[in-house]
Amino acid sequence: MSAKEMSFIPYQREFVSQTEMLKRSKQYFEEMNLRRSLRKFSPQSVDKDIIGNIIITASTAPSGAHKQPWTFCAVSDPLLKKEIRNAAEKEEKINYSGRMSESWIEDLEPFGTDWQKPFLEVAPWLIVLFKKSYNILPDGSKKKNYYVTESVGLAAGFLLNAIHQSGLVALTHTPSPMNFLEKILGRPENEKAFLLIPVGYPADDAEVPDLKRKSLEEIAVFY
Repeated sequence: MSAKEMSFIPYQREFVSQTEMLKRSKQYFEEMNLRRSLRKFSPQSVDKDIIGNIIITASTAPSGAHKQPWTFCAVSDPLLKKEIRNAAEKEEKINYSGRMSESWIEDLEPFGTDWQKPFLEVAPWLIVLFKKSYNILPDGSKKKNYYVTESVGLAAGFLLNAIHQSGLVALTHTPSPMNFLEKILGRPENEKAFLLIPVGYPADDAEVPDLKRKSLEEIAVFY
């Protein structure tokens, strides 16, 4: 769409006092500070419409030239989940056996992770986020997308936020390399796997590390 064809509408949003802003921003932080990554999921089912709402929320993320260079594949089929788990564990076993540096493995040791990924079958849904460096037009030609990694990264953040706000839990899983996901799900040549995210309810015995997040002073500089 050219600039001449673009239409504009008035921006509509509720404006509130700074006192109310301060209250809302603090409440929102307190809510999001409860968000954690989990590796132990319940097999309890989650309605497809809930996952659909989560994905459409993630798609509200900004993107370069509004190209929206992403595809969200939501997988609930047990056979596909098993195939994904087997392929992921194959790559992860190689990673833990030599691809990963000693310092990397040492940093992961306190979390108790290894190459086995049962959550890929237990979680009721796997959301695979793909990035599209270009679009394929109806005539077969290619149209470049812009700031693809940044745009898809923002969409991933929106996705995790929406999952948490819905009352579910997730894990950002990045088995590397991830090209097996493109093959298993039959994705076109312009789509490359970015994240594999199990989504569902926490298991009854789920635990998370007692972590401390960095303070504002440690992460922000005000000029």
